[in-house]
Amino acid sequence: MSKKMITLKNMCKSFGNVKAVSDVSLDIECSEIRALIGENGSGKSTLTSLITGAQHAESGTIEYRGVTFSSKGILDAKRNGIAVLLQEKGTVNGLTVAENILLGVENRCKGKLGISKNKMNAEALKVLSRIGAESIRPQTVVDRLSFEDRKLVEVARVMLDEPDILIVDETTTALSLSGRETIYKIIRDMKAVGKTIIFISHDLDEVINLCDSASVLRDGRFVKTVDKEEMNHDYLRSLMIGRELGEHYYHENLENHYAGEIVLRVEDISLSNKLKDINFELYKGEILGLGGLTDCGMHELCKVIFGATIPEKGKVVAITDGIEIEISDCVSAIRNKIAYLPKDRDAESLFGSASIRDNITVTSIDQLKKGIYISLRKEKELAQKQLDNLFIKCSGSEQYVNELSGGNKQKVVVGKWLANDSEILIMDCPTRGIDIGVKSTIYSLMKQLTASGKSIIMVSEEMPELLGMSDRIIVLKDGAIANMFMRNQNLKEEDLVRYII
Repeated sequence: MSKKMITLKNMCKSFGNVKAVSDVSLDIECSEIRALIGENGSGKSTLTSLITGAQHAESGTIEYRGVTFSSKGILDAKRNGIAVLLQEKGTVNGLTVAENILLGVENRCKGKLGISKNKMNAEALKVLSRIGAESIRPQTVVDRLSFEDRKLVEVARVMLDEPDILIVDETTTALSLSGRETIYKIIRDMKAVGKTIIFISHDLDEVINLCDSASVLRDGRFVKTVDKEEMNHDYLRSLMIGRELGEHYYHENLENHYAGEIVLRVEDISLSNKLKDINFELYKGEILGLGGLTDCGMHELCKVIFGATIPEKGKVVAITDGIEIEISDCVSAIRNKIAYLPKDRDAESLFGSASIRDNITVTSIDQLKKGIYISLRKEKELAQKQLDNLFIKCSGSEQYVNELSGGNKQKVVVGKWLANDSEILIMDCPTRGIDIGVKSTIYSLMKQLTASGKSIIMVSEEMPELLGMSDRIIVLKDGAIANMFMRNQNLKEEDLVRYII
């Protein structure tokens, strides 16, 4: 008979009038990979924060290896063998890789004259090698690392003391295929030696392929635990959202529907070893998909188009009513109604410690001005309009953005640019880390925007999304355009893969 690793009994947690977790009970066994799935705001992250002690339950109990357990916080949980990997950036700028990995436990590397850097580096290298990330140098300052390598540093930190329970909270959405495989190997190795993994993900493919079971939450309540044999996309989706998504999840038009008017032209863009002679045009009312491997240059291209990165060669030209204007920086991009929704929304697009209102209205200051003053009434009205239009779940426009779920944060980013009446939206992985219900909302919004004549450049690392939403797809490989595909019913994933890899 299997032994229970952790038992949650009648867990409850509220924020104001919102019941984030309501009477949730779960049993999770040793040697089990248990998925925790549900829409954004369903209570997944709140529930795991109760386990780690990052939040404290109003009622309910936790048993860990058969003994009542209550953590004083994340560090205390880690000392007791419960570690968590978060979705967003968790490294500390200005510190080295080794200092990040040994954060809080530096004393184990004492030398004759205090903390020994050499011992820290050696200890860090040992754990990096153990997880397959030995290419990351312990003495490197983390600011110089890619987003993915920073994630692997976080993995090394939580694996330093080989925890008994690992909570993976949307970590894989930020990683390339190789990065994901690193996480998957760690998870399978932990399972093999009797440890437990709680795996939070919106990617149902990886849930079905990786996990032994899946517990579904909806509106803070437990719905059902599904065994591996029962798992399939449609069943899990229906449990998560409580309804069928319908037939028109993606773009229903099989033929191109956009106008012949060009609104943006990218000419001969080159950037060190990242981009090589990129040329294409964007049409009014079009969704232009950009696809490829994570390091193919598509994310860098977005920054160039928005003026955030200056190319070594070439130019980006916005065209309005036949008038051509070269985009030289972010200010000129915004003035020409170009919006940018970056992949790493928390670091690059949101002010987490500011209100929803401040985040939504930051790009619309000119239209809110009354002389030299900003009209607070207009500011509140503009923010509330986006809250209503995008169905953002919050307590009000004064709530801090860092208190929102991932899907609602993404809606705030979208609202910021819709408030500015942007005509061209550069959307870099717009559905990364959001659930199936919010994905459906974002897709519907994209269709509405293009139907009204707005144009979208959409970067995606998900093949079904690229095929389902794009009017044209440009595949990048090693910084160059490998091929371009028109939308048609015969286009398959393997057609793209041939040029991606």
